[in-house]
Amino acid sequence: MDNGKEMPSATTATIHEIQPSYDTKLAFSRTIGFVTHEEMAKLQQAKIAIAGLGGVGGHHLETLTRLGIGHFNIADFDHFEIHNINRQIGAKVSTFGKAKCAVMAEVARDINPRAVIREFPHGVTKENLDAFLEGVDLYVDGLDFFAFDAREMMLTACAERGIPAVTVGPIGMGAAMLVFMPGGMTFEQYFRWAGKSENEKALRLLLGLAPKGSHRKYLVDPSAVDFAARKGPSTPMACNLCAGVAGSEALKILLKRGPIKAVPHSVVYDAYLNRMIHSYTPGGMNHPVMRLKLWLIRRFLKMPPNPVPK
Repeated sequence: MDNGKEMPSATTATIHEIQPSYDTKLAFSRTIGFVTHEEMAKLQQAKIAIAGLGGVGGHHLETLTRLGIGHFNIADFDHFEIHNINRQIGAKVSTFGKAKCAVMAEVARDINPRAVIREFPHGVTKENLDAFLEGVDLYVDGLDFFAFDAREMMLTACAERGIPAVTVGPIGMGAAMLVFMPGGMTFEQYFRWAGKSENEKALRLLLGLAPKGSHRKYLVDPSAVDFAARKGPSTPMACNLCAGVAGSEALKILLKRGPIKAVPHSVVYDAYLNRMIHSYTPGGMNHPVMRLKLWLIRRFLKMPPNPVPK
């Protein structure tokens, strides 16, 4: 059983040496003005859980650490590889073969050596789920697009425990955000995944994140999208944008400031088109327009009309 642990990094000795002289107030002082001193103290006491530290998760961790968040539970079982280079903040020649969890924990501790980080290097499982969400104020989704079981488990667990959850997906050259708030519409109520095949889940996830599909206007090679092979194109711009969007929403939720547009609202900022797109789809995938879009896309892709698991 992996219950998470604080693991020493290669720079632990150096970090411990500078920790006594590390001035937290000075480190995050330039954020004051957009937050008050009292609000900064709240952020430093907040705990955020991030599952997945690759495409967007690593960016989320760095941005939230720089925002001043003081406590994290982070999870990822994977290692950095060369095909991660185009978008993952922790992917460098020097980190190939290294555990994403350990690398990104070191990045965060190098920014704020006083941050309390609990690592789950084998990912999140049913066995360690309670430990991963213990005392958490907010969950920020960094899971791979095709991590269907893990995403469903995490967002269901957050709803059951009354934990707000933010998922911001890199779509094209933009960021697509969904927010699930306690007592609001749940993941299953929005996506209607129950009894669906993995291809259908992928289709619904993509459509639910970006109902207007603005990214299709500049997708020059549609063959790069392969649900069956669990592959799709990505850009570094989208991952950077996702972290900014998620960080801003995290600030509002944790400090109880500003409007929160939870599902069935969705928001997409497409940097390529210079467009902010807001969608409201009551009923989620059960909305008549969404059902029509699903039917049209399935027909185009020659998918079964009533997909079920094999």
